[in-house]
Amino acid sequence: IMGPKAFGGLFFFITGFHGFHVSIGIFLLVLVCVNAASGLYVKRRNGYEMIEKIGLYWHFVDLVWVFVFLFFYLL
Repeated sequence: IMGPKAFGGLFFFITGFHGFHVSIGIFLLVLVCVNAASGLYVKRRNGYEMIEKIGLYWHFVDLVWVFVFLFFYLL
């Protein structure tokens, strides 16, 4: 049974869960920037693979927000 309380609880859970992942993404992006500035990725054999992985994570979190926005704000 979905009512105002259930919707409110679900809304704040999903928004908070997404915010938690955004915080992790920001931390990882700052870490990648520091590592790139220090020249760490130039020294490694796999080059900039970590930057690509963090970029994929960030864009996935961004894409999820589109659906969260669509389902909770527009519908």
